[in-house]
Amino acid sequence: MKKKILITGGAGFIGSHVVRLFVNKYPNYEIVNLDALTYAGNLDNLTDVAQKPNYSFIKIDITNEAAINQLFEKQQFDGIVHLAAESHVDRSITDPLAFIRTNIIGTVNLLNAAKNQWNGNFEDKRFYHISTDEVYGSLGKEGMFTETTSYDPRSPYSSSKASSDMLVRAYFHTYNLPVVISNCSNNYGANQFPEKLIPLAINNIKNNKPIPIYGKGENIRDWLWVNDHARAIDVIYHQAKLGETYNIGGINEWTNIDLIHKLCEIMDKKLGRASGESAKLITFVTDRAGHDLRYAIDSSKLQRELGWKPSLQFEEGLEKTVDWYLANEQWMNNITSGDYLSYYEKQYKNR
Repeated sequence: MKKKILITGGAGFIGSHVVRLFVNKYPNYEIVNLDALTYAGNLDNLTDVAQKPNYSFIKIDITNEAAINQLFEKQQFDGIVHLAAESHVDRSITDPLAFIRTNIIGTVNLLNAAKNQWNGNFEDKRFYHISTDEVYGSLGKEGMFTETTSYDPRSPYSSSKASSDMLVRAYFHTYNLPVVISNCSNNYGANQFPEKLIPLAINNIKNNKPIPIYGKGENIRDWLWVNDHARAIDVIYHQAKLGETYNIGGINEWTNIDLIHKLCEIMDKKLGRASGESAKLITFVTDRAGHDLRYAIDSSKLQRELGWKPSLQFEEGLEKTVDWYLANEQWMNNITSGDYLSYYEKQYKNR
């Protein structure tokens, strides 16, 4: 049976990997990629599937209620995989309203459009909302986030995602909308916009620029290879019980400073530099406001119920990631210009 699946944010980092997986794995599905093509959306991420017969792209901002409603009336989607979001904590501190508009209002626009289109006929329909572990707040040195951990968001970004999660659940309980939710840990891999730690560091090391590290680099994150996340999204979309939440983690906790030292070691080898040369670029800057100490995901429910598990250890995934960025210099050059450079200078200028 042919299905029509809408993937929002499909030109972004995680979204492009999900689009690629679905287009290639399900040739009987019609995959519609919806993206506003803001600074982090890049159709160059999908050149390998752009001409596939089961793929199409539509440029719409999910905050545009009328455009979203018209799209749903015309297309008649069977499922939605909702990834479109503002996602960078630093930007949320600078401009919280942008996160309210996209992450909350945009999500409600999609929920309403799906509810109205399906009109109570929910058989074989699904609204899958992808969220973040940051909604749970900050951990101490012990413990892990589970699906029943109370929400305690600390930034405008995580607060906006927590709100969107709650609204998705509300539509399940109030309108019986067929929803599922997942909360993932920090993603890394190919095609990530270089405002995030790993591609930022790779680019700066390559160009002998300072690597900015907040505080003392003691913050701990669980790192998930983006291809493993895409695989998890595939499994959850097709197999998860409606109304359920699943945590997706890489089982790879690293302090930021240890991660950067490992990355410097890999870059020294790849670039033919003396051992320790890249580490000289490490520069500590004033800590981010409200910087959460530690995130750690317990993904045992996903592993137990749906059989997913991460395929790579972090060191292997990090080396694959470095190889991709070094082999795709033009991709990086195309996006590290203009608005991004202005943002970068403003973000770290006086730190």
